[in-house]
Amino acid sequence: MKDIIKQIEYGWENGDGAPFKKHFFDFKGARYFESGGQNVGLSDLIEHHVEPEKDALVFLSLDFSNIQTHVEDDFAWTLVDTTVQGKVRKSGETFNKTGFQTFLFKKVNGEWLVVHTHSSSRNRAKD
Repeated sequence: MKDIIKQIEYGWENGDGAPFKKHFFDFKGARYFESGGQNVGLSDLIEHHVEPEKDALVFLSLDFSNIQTHVEDDFAWTLVDTTVQGKVRKSGETFNKTGFQTFLFKKVNGEWLVVHTHSSSRNRAKD
């Protein structure tokens, strides 16, 4: 599952929906949460969040670290420390946040697929 997480990290950084289409289970009622917001359905996540960020941001740097996966039969969850940095093209504003993310997985036809994500981050504490 670590490889799946790294491919999703790549997808976010590059505005590429392909890793999401490959590794997410697309089902009615799927919801993905991020810092108080949500996307309903895989298409919504890709078309209104992942892909538009490549045009809205000058750059996006995402680091998923301390990846911890727990497996129970055909269900698994992964806990991840996150660091996200970027620059907004329109305003020139930069951001530097840290937080955590949870990925829920289900084994479907022998393949692990993401069924839900929840991400929360806040501005990095100033030194």
